[in-house]
Amino acid sequence: MKRRFIRAVLASVAAAAALLSPAGPARAQELQLTGPLKGAPAVRHLRLYRKGRLEISPSASFTLLDEYRRTILAGAQLNYAITDWLAIGAWGAAGVVSSATKLTTEIDQTAPRDIRTATEVNHSASPYGGQASFSDQTAKINYIVAPQLTFIPFRGKLAIFNKIFVDSDLYLAAGAAFVGIKERASCGGTKELSCYEPQSFDLASETKIAPTFGVGFRFYPAGFWSLGVEYRAVPFSWNRGGFDTRGSGPNGNYPDGQINSQDDTFKFNQLVTVSIGFYFPTAPKLTD
Repeated sequence: MKRRFIRAVLASVAAAAALLSPAGPARAQELQLTGPLKGAPAVRHLRLYRKGRLEISPSASFTLLDEYRRTILAGAQLNYAITDWLAIGAWGAAGVVSSATKLTTEIDQTAPRDIRTATEVNHSASPYGGQASFSDQTAKINYIVAPQLTFIPFRGKLAIFNKIFVDSDLYLAAGAAFVGIKERASCGGTKELSCYEPQSFDLASETKIAPTFGVGFRFYPAGFWSLGVEYRAVPFSWNRGGFDTRGSGPNGNYPDGQINSQDDTFKFNQLVTVSIGFYFPTAPKLTD
């Protein structure tokens, strides 16, 4: 009995001494590669889909979250990839289809046409004449031209049903956009038409300069072409409804009987773009 007790006491003392003794510094074991893998790169024969290639991508863009008018733009993207992760180029598109939204139709059908709304909506069957609908005074996008840089931080393979594997990458684009729009012309100022007159609802061309940025995916079914989808934002201020909303009162937040730049309101204009890209040279470079 005494022997068992003594053994238990000695075992407890040894365990306590081991726990209280200072730990030595941790050391990682260095693995030495030998044979055919010594000095080998992480990836062999990697396809460089972008580096040193010119990309031409016809595209179709669709505006999102529009209050009064939707626009479909046809265009193209032109890029030259300095490296496989950085490209310089431009994107441009022209509005080819423009249609009224449901809100525009409802305003056109329900808005009163009388002297009280004469500066806001071109009224028909009135002493001022005119037969235009509300959609005729809503602003539209004519074109967008955007020099930009494209940064490609991620690339890999996309698996479809674990059967089909497609090379793909994610990219970020940023630049300056020159946006051609048509919006209601200025009126009510010195030597300008009165905003009550039907002719004051005519649209005038203007160019806006704004930042633009986007994120997109590209898929490479083959070495010489790709499919892409992109989300893009072009934020700037414009008078989309042709309304007199600002210019007088505290902080200029009340109508002043004039249509000018003070009536522009900020809009985070958004688009989604689908594209098909073609690359020259047609064969991508391969790493060692």
